[in-house]
Amino acid sequence: SMQPGPSNEVIYPGDGPFDKRLGYSSLDEFLPRLLKRDYVITRQTRFSPELRRYVQRGFFVPYEEKSQVGLSITDCRGAPLYEFRYPQQLYPAFADIPPLVVHSLLFIENRDLLDPQQPLANPAVDWPRFAKAAWSQVAKVFALPGQSAGGSTLATQLEKYRHSPDGLTQSGSEKLRQMVSASVRAYQPGEQTLAVRQRVVRDYLNSVPLSAVPGHGEVHGLAEGLRVWFGVDFATTNELLASSPTDQKGLANKALALREVLSLVIAQRRPSHYLSKGRAELAELTDSHIRLLAQANVIDKPLADAALAATVTYRDWAQQPTIQPIETNKGISVARTRLSNLLNRPLYDLDRLDLSATSTLHGELQRSVSQYLRDLANPEFAAKVGLMGERLLTPASTTQVRYSFTLFERGADGSRVRVQTDSTDQPFDINEGSKLELGSTAKMRVLTTYLEIIAELHGRYAGMSNAQLRKIPVEEPDRLTRWSVDYLMQNSDRDLAKMLAAALDRTYSASPAEAFFTGGGMHRFNNFRREDNERIPTLRESLRESINLPFIRLMRDVVRYSTYQAPNNSASLLKDDDNPRRQEYLSQFADREGTVFLLRFWKRYKNKTTQERLDTFLDGIHPTAIRLAAVHRYLLPSADQATFNAFVRAHLEETKATSKLTDKRLAELYASYGPGAYTLPDQGYIARVHPLDLWLVGYLLKHPEAQFKDAAAASRFERQEVYGWLFKSRHKGARDSRVRTMMEVEAFLDIEQRWQRVGYPFDHLVPSLATAIGSSGDRPAALAELIGIIQNDGIRLPPVRIDSLHFAADTPYDTELTINPELGQRVLPSEVAAAMREALSQVVDGGTAKRVQGTFKMQDGSVLAMGGKTGTGDNRIESIGAGGRILSSRAINRTATFVFYIGDNHFGALTAFVPGRAAEGFRFTSALPVQVLKGMAPILTPYLENHGQAMCNTRLPDPPKGA
Repeated sequence: SMQPGPSNEVIYPGDGPFDKRLGYSSLDEFLPRLLKRDYVITRQTRFSPELRRYVQRGFFVPYEEKSQVGLSITDCRGAPLYEFRYPQQLYPAFADIPPLVVHSLLFIENRDLLDPQQPLANPAVDWPRFAKAAWSQVAKVFALPGQSAGGSTLATQLEKYRHSPDGLTQSGSEKLRQMVSASVRAYQPGEQTLAVRQRVVRDYLNSVPLSAVPGHGEVHGLAEGLRVWFGVDFATTNELLASSPTDQKGLANKALALREVLSLVIAQRRPSHYLSKGRAELAELTDSHIRLLAQANVIDKPLADAALAATVTYRDWAQQPTIQPIETNKGISVARTRLSNLLNRPLYDLDRLDLSATSTLHGELQRSVSQYLRDLANPEFAAKVGLMGERLLTPASTTQVRYSFTLFERGADGSRVRVQTDSTDQPFDINEGSKLELGSTAKMRVLTTYLEIIAELHGRYAGMSNAQLRKIPVEEPDRLTRWSVDYLMQNSDRDLAKMLAAALDRTYSASPAEAFFTGGGMHRFNNFRREDNERIPTLRESLRESINLPFIRLMRDVVRYSTYQAPNNSASLLKDDDNPRRQEYLSQFADREGTVFLLRFWKRYKNKTTQERLDTFLDGIHPTAIRLAAVHRYLLPSADQATFNAFVRAHLEETKATSKLTDKRLAELYASYGPGAYTLPDQGYIARVHPLDLWLVGYLLKHPEAQFKDAAAASRFERQEVYGWLFKSRHKGARDSRVRTMMEVEAFLDIEQRWQRVGYPFDHLVPSLATAIGSSGDRPAALAELIGIIQNDGIRLPPVRIDSLHFAADTPYDTELTINPELGQRVLPSEVAAAMREALSQVVDGGTAKRVQGTFKMQDGSVLAMGGKTGTGDNRIESIGAGGRILSSRAINRTATFVFYIGDNHFGALTAFVPGRAAEGFRFTSALPVQVLKGMAPILTPYLENHGQAMCNTRLPDPPKGA
């Protein structure tokens, strides 16, 4: 019986093929995974004491099993979103089976199964057949002549291939278990068994295993067998077998259909053999059975002769592949992928589970937005929406632009994805599966981090007197601490909100004249508009108008704060080279600080495969031939020249750079960076990674199963070595350059953690000030999550894509779960979130997104408040010559993004994207996605008018403070 809450009175089945495929065997794996991911069991079945005792004795649970199952997904309103049924075709009832199929099957497998003279017969036992099978086993042992025969009735065969391990009978006790289980199942409805026996015939024909096919997978049931193996239509076959032909052509068609069915019925004994290499043998067996059927008057002589003359034609896999089409509907892909991740099952297996789930998507809205984005490829439609013009599109370019859109609805217990789609016909999801440079959207992350730091400094110093504040030592480069201390001394009202407002009013030069030391070298940056170059705008203005240089300088201040305020920071060790305790202090520092960094890197790589660890590590490197050489020769010192060459060429993104890498040059690199050529710190410096990061990846390559304590113990020497080089260089200028590079790497590890707390999706930030304008990459959905945190007063709510799951409905394993997220986690002070909301609102009111201002009007005339951030990513690979001169520049892609909030409860992101070399011809800016969102207003406004609640029943949260 079903009762509320989880059950301790249910026993999940063993590893029978049917139970595994439908997911019943895996419930003891699925449910703990789901519980860890904030789902709760709301209802579950309870076994009676009698049933528990029966199952504990090893027998299979008796119930009427399903002939057809599969994954079904509904949207947030309960409307169908996706349904997969397996097998796709079947006999719904016994009466639907042509009598010729029934009589032929029973003659071959179980002749007296449907004898109407035996209303109480047990379908699990056929004593004459059982005795014959027993004799055949004795004859087999003593090598006596005679054919091998099986003793299984159809009922026990069902138990065997559904519930016995691997679908096999491995012992006499297993055979007994099958027979007892089949007997109990047969008499469960009552002593009259004819209806049960008819159901056995139906279920057998619907589920008999018939091997597997590449590109399709397992084949089950007569309907699927006919389609997959012979390429024939199930309905047509049944019509032929039920017909009474009056001409030779009709007879020949019926005979071929019969032969095809008989071939599969016979092949089930050894399907993998008979349906591949044993086809000739199967044809002979089929001939023999046709003659026997005729002798027994199951079929007449003309039909038998025609069947003997017929030849089955196996499907030509090259001409008629059975590969299922890839699902490109984005709503379905989002829901299936999320379920696949939740249950740790590939999509093929997921589709075959006995599972229904409720997605958070609003199906109608999802379809409307998806169609709108596809329609933007039409020049006339795009013009109507307003996408033509300077920094937008031309009529000839509309077909090359892809769009992605995500819309979340903030609820009391989570942020539910109501729309997640894009205009591509690929299963790849730009919103969640990409890593793109999204340009100035990164400024929102930088400004959030900046205000978070100001709030930290307020919490640290606001309670101090001016006398105490004057005594605080502040390093000269640490401008953020200096400003905060000065502000607190100058203002008696030390309210945090006012301090944050003042922090947004700080000014930075927009001049591009300065060269910045970052990423190990000197770099220059430019503004989008030249007229901004002479300005000294506030940070509020810089965000509103998306001016680059103030954010480069702000990022430098954030890096310096992270450097000088970090406990035991490296910079403090450089002050006094003559301190006699410096070596002792250095040793302690290196061990302690090295362990901290090692743990950070460990968290990055734990629970990943070796390949995933390598991919993660390489993802954080800007690839050059020298850096890749240093990395490969350190990580894989025994690899030969050919392996090295392939690695370097494969990871260099620029075609021209790869073409210049001659075998001679690669041989030089292979020799120059070989084992022993450089110390670990040098290798790290060359690759522009933290040396302990490099060491740990190498260690895990050799010891993939190691624990952190093993890595910590093994790295004692390396932890000392990594910091020792800071003090050994005789040339102060060279030393300082390396010191600054490694200090920047360490500072970005701190910034990386801050960003990840608010949803940054990647393990690495590129340690460069260019991260402030997008060089580290991002994802639209992750940016949307950050703006959702800002909208929600600094509290991070879990994104929800699946609201409920229902396993094994109407079976003894019936289990229902719903999402019950933990309380949201505060990741930003509410004052920081409020300051960011106000700053982002100005981007819409008078900044780079002003064209969408006032767009979302309600019926009462009110306008929903909006805020957001725009960004354009012109992603290029550049060849740099002497003096920093650009020798060549090639577009990889171009992106333009608008991440936004609308009203109190909705937020999202819209991205325009041109992949590949085609991006060379585009000059659109973030005005494009802003205009696309504006054109979407007629679709979104009715939904927003009703707070999205008209059909998605989700409890609304309280409005954010200060909203």
